[in-house]
Amino acid sequence: MAGVHHLGRMTWPEAKELAESGAVVLLPTGSTEAHGPHLPLSTDTILSEELAVRAGERIAEADGVDVVIAPPVHYGVTNFAAPFAGTLGLRSETLIALVEDVAASLDAHGFSLVVLINNHLEPAHIVALKAAAESASAAGAITAVVADNCDKRWARTLTDEFKSGACHAGQYETSLVLASEPDTVRMDVASQLAPNPESLSWAIRNGAKDFVEAGGPDAYFGYPADGTADEGDATYDLLVEMVVTVVREARITS
Repeated sequence: MAGVHHLGRMTWPEAKELAESGAVVLLPTGSTEAHGPHLPLSTDTILSEELAVRAGERIAEADGVDVVIAPPVHYGVTNFAAPFAGTLGLRSETLIALVEDVAASLDAHGFSLVVLINNHLEPAHIVALKAAAESASAAGAITAVVADNCDKRWARTLTDEFKSGACHAGQYETSLVLASEPDTVRMDVASQLAPNPESLSWAIRNGAKDFVEAGGPDAYFGYPADGTADEGDATYDLLVEMVVTVVREARITS
């Protein structure tokens, strides 16, 4: 029976067997950056890991395909959060090289498909992931693709706050963390945060260079006080549908 397997907890013979069986690899990617005064710095990675597990379970059950979840990439391009303590960033070229090398290693051991699960929405980060996936696919036998929730195809299915662009550490992300690792949310702090309806995506398009310039002096945008675990679970269901569809389409073409 197909199942979900965590690569970092496996032995090498187990990994070899799964590669030979045609298992799909999900690679969670995220960041270590400020997410308001109420969410952990690893928020984006927490979301990607949780989404990988939930999507993996759906793929294994519905499609009968084994899923291998690779250890996450905890760092990304984090220029917008750079003014805030604890933010650790990579240059785009570093992130591209890292993902290319991981994909090449998976390729060398016989895996044929890796899907990058991403929840860090900084534009330069997403561009770097897509560039890495494209170059990795061109360089070897493996197919690498990005499940991109900022793609209009998927973004239009998500919450109103997400679509407004005012969604960094707001209701959208707070809800998702509450549904996955609630003990990491400082809800006593979140409940006291005033709404910040400034659209981060609009500010980026108009030249803002960091969260402060974009109108987020405390590194959050949106409505964190309104986050709930129920909304988080409902949003994960939508994101799982995205990942499952991306995997199915990639398996057809790979």
